Amino acid sequence: MLVDDQKRIYTFRVKVFSSLILAVVWLGTISSVASAAFAIYYGYPLIVLMDAVALCWILAIWYCKKFSYTLRVTSFLGLLYVVAFCSIVEIGPLGLCYLLAPPIMAAVLLGVRYALGTLFLSSASLLVLGLNGLISLPVGDLPSHSAVFISTLNFACLSALTTFACSALIFGLARSMERFRRASKSIKDGQIAQQALNRDLMLTSAAMSALNDMVLITKVNAGSEPSQTIIYANAAFELRTGYTLEAVLGKSMRIMLGPDTDSEIITQFEIASRAQSASTAELIVYDSKGESFWVDVELVPFAERSQEITHWVAVGRDITERRRSSDAVHKLAFFDVLTGLANRRLLMDRLATMLAKAQGGFGHGAVLYIDLDNFKRINDASGHAVGDALLKHVSATLKTTVGPADTVARISGDEFVVLVEAVDANLENVRATATDLARRIVELLGRPFELEGRPNTTSSSVGLAFSGPSEKTVQDLLREADTAMYHAKKNGKNKYAIFVPEMLAAAETNLAIERELLAALNNDELHLVYQPQVDSEQAIVGVEALLRWRRSNGSLISPEIFIPIAEASSLIVHLGHWVLRTACRACVALRAAGFPQPVSVNVSPRQFRDPQFVEAVTSILSEEGISGSNLIFEITEGLLVDNIEQTIERMHKLAAIGIRFSIDDFGTGYSNLGYLSRMPLTELKIDKSFICETPVDPKITAIVQSILALAHNLGLKVVAEGIETCDQASYLIQNGSPAMQGYLFSRPVLFSELKRMLSTQKSIECLR
Repeated sequence: MLVDDQKRIYTFRVKVFSSLILAVVWLGTISSVASAAFAIYYGYPLIVLMDAVALCWILAIWYCKKFSYTLRVTSFLGLLYVVAFCSIVEIGPLGLCYLLAPPIMAAVLLGVRYALGTLFLSSASLLVLGLNGLISLPVGDLPSHSAVFISTLNFACLSALTTFACSALIFGLARSMERFRRASKSIKDGQIAQQALNRDLMLTSAAMSALNDMVLITKVNAGSEPSQTIIYANAAFELRTGYTLEAVLGKSMRIMLGPDTDSEIITQFEIASRAQSASTAELIVYDSKGESFWVDVELVPFAERSQEITHWVAVGRDITERRRSSDAVHKLAFFDVLTGLANRRLLMDRLATMLAKAQGGFGHGAVLYIDLDNFKRINDASGHAVGDALLKHVSATLKTTVGPADTVARISGDEFVVLVEAVDANLENVRATATDLARRIVELLGRPFELEGRPNTTSSSVGLAFSGPSEKTVQDLLREADTAMYHAKKNGKNKYAIFVPEMLAAAETNLAIERELLAALNNDELHLVYQPQVDSEQAIVGVEALLRWRRSNGSLISPEIFIPIAEASSLIVHLGHWVLRTACRACVALRAAGFPQPVSVNVSPRQFRDPQFVEAVTSILSEEGISGSNLIFEITEGLLVDNIEQTIERMHKLAAIGIRFSIDDFGTGYSNLGYLSRMPLTELKIDKSFICETPVDPKITAIVQSILALAHNLGLKVVAEGIETCDQASYLIQNGSPAMQGYLFSRPVLFSELKRMLSTQKSIECLR
């Protein structure tokens, strides 16, 4: 600090001396000329010489700036000293004025030490000159030596006082100037910092205004409402919301909230505000027109040095499009596109949650598996647009029937599932609630309704299964409900059934039979038997190939057991191909033996609807080397229910290669007589349920007569099956003489027995 002060004083003295020496040059020149003029006039040549020497000396000091500062100042002080003593010697005590100058100048230009030295030298010189009588310093009547001492003492005191005052003044002046310099520098630095801060603020403000994100700044108003008021809003906020800055200044941010704003998120922000912590969330807000949009908001507090929160900054980004895209993806992932119901994936998630609650003891739940009984018929007959409208109608009915906490899902074409949440620990109460819901669903879906201005009806079959503390999986519960639904459908449709373990046992048995049947197909356990069809003369005019299954252990499985199981799966297609190929080989063998009778083969609806069915038939006929005219395909009326146009098209393709068609069990199913003329039919087959009551029951007999008359008028042959008595055969012979098939003539026999029968052709006694 001391060194810094000395440097500052030194710098100050250099500046003072530079200014002083220049002033002395001008003043010295002027005074020297004036003084020399007076000195010459009054006869003081020494004064003239002194003035000339002094002026040259001053000019030399001013000009020789390359010498050190101390040397130049010392030279200047020496000049003053010489001039002072020359003046005292020449003109007397008046020269004492000059003698005061060296100490004062030394104090100003060199410091106190130099000033004291100069003062001592001046006082000593004054004392020596006075005592030696070289100068006269009279003081009243005092002796000369006393007067010299007194004058020297007064001179020394006055000079010391003046010297110390000048030194103190110099130090004070230097420090004041330093303080001024520091204050000036501080002010300048502050101005620079303020300018930089202003530039930063302007840049920040411009950046915030140019941001695409919306920015709001609120001020905290402690103890008043609203607790936070808006003091700033950027251009992005004004553009997106439609609010002007003037419209929101002083208002609360709550002006942007609306009915769809999540109150839980607002509570989250309030908790964060009280905790003075930042918070982020996505929520719905509203613009000035009341239209909602999604924003991703981050709320950040700002505090002063006292750590007290004074402002909050809210930065929001419009994420409406992102949310719409996300919602669309979520909807595609978890909801059915057509009906808007939950899809299988969402159902499985909620079902897993319900099972976890139930197994944790939080109550039982229920699953209702719903299948429309005649959806395919409506869809095929009226078109997919009507089918879609029906599915929407069913969806709307289900949604208005179930409870608010329940889930309605569409898991396939016409299959729906209702999930009744686990809300009651009493299983009987849950059973009662779910059973009542199933009853209402069956009733409501069975009511007539309109689709596209046309009256329609449908029905449904519903299966119920219940969760519980047992370790069931999601798949177990769905399988149980599905099994119960099929029992309801099997027992007449348009009803509901509650799952019991015996149902699952039957399903497991069917699955085991299906697996065994597949193995039997590969292990040659299947074979065909043939039942003759005879005319009125009891001559065999055709045979029907019937499938039989004898296990490797010798036991027989009834076709009434394994055929429906095969039809319920894709196995019936493979089974049908095997039957057709085996029947073709039988035809070849019959032709080789000289028997031209055609072979009738049963074709299931599922097999006939297979997209590759026509190609498969053509390929088998080609491979076995047989014409299609040797075969009659027996199809059921059920085939005519679904997609009749496609059925007729395929029948014509097969007829083109010689295949003939017979409608099996005619009169027992769906008979749209308008299509009979469009189909390439060869015969109608009267079901045995009619034959067994003929001619005993007059009503049944009348139906048989109608079928015979219809076939005659359409030019179709008739085969009556299930004939077991001579009365039945006699009646038919007398009323149209259709071909006949039944135990009266022959049971189904092996191929070897069939060839023997064709060779012998025995007749029945009662019909001779």
